[in-house]
Amino acid sequence: MPSQRRDAVADRPFNNLLRRLNDADFALIEPDLAMTEANPSDLLYNPGDNVGTVHFPCGPSLVSCMVTNEDGRDVETILIGREGAVGGIVSQGHLPAYTRITVKFAGPFARLPVGKLDAAKSKSRTLDNIFARYADCMLAQIFQSTACNAIHSIEQRTAKWILAAMERTDGKDVVPLTHEQLATLLGVGRSYASRVIQIFKAEGTLETRRGSILVRNPDALQNRSCRCNEAVKAHFEEVLRGVYPDPEKGT
Repeated sequence: MPSQRRDAVADRPFNNLLRRLNDADFALIEPDLAMTEANPSDLLYNPGDNVGTVHFPCGPSLVSCMVTNEDGRDVETILIGREGAVGGIVSQGHLPAYTRITVKFAGPFARLPVGKLDAAKSKSRTLDNIFARYADCMLAQIFQSTACNAIHSIEQRTAKWILAAMERTDGKDVVPLTHEQLATLLGVGRSYASRVIQIFKAEGTLETRRGSILVRNPDALQNRSCRCNEAVKAHFEEVLRGVYPDPEKGT
């Protein structure tokens, strides 16, 4: 990539999907992008809400999509960070949200009215194609999450979620996950999630701090994990190379 192109991309919001756009396509949406800051547990959409805004997590920001079950419990389906966006990705906008979408990790967001994105996609086949390919990657995440919940142990899934969170925080060893948030990711009670954490603590893999988890041994955590994250990354690389977060490359 020529240096001028690299400099121009570096000036964009730190969202890999936005940085993947060519200059002409980014220029179509840039005037309507607005930057905001979000806090943990901020609600983006409830089921049934009209989807009028696309939210692009930037930097360490992370959102979760949760499905509410008949017993009132929320179960996490996927996490979305700077590799993507939520809200009106492939629709024509103002359709009802299916999941509850909340902010998991605080940080900056770029926001864009769905109507403005649709108008831009109507002007550019390459822009439309990028978002269609991202929608394919998001669907792959959902498929993989469904399979993971069906066949992998709580310990494997715990390790997977913590590793996925680390990727979105640039590989830092302190992950801002509480026991309650981890329980929601796993779809289990808080006490069960705490017991799993105690197992990892006894092995020297993790420590807990107020409101966060400290990863003492990333290699041991990787060995404990299923390989679902790797499967999703491989699909991203095939469909949208360079978009999935890579802490080693600073992307």
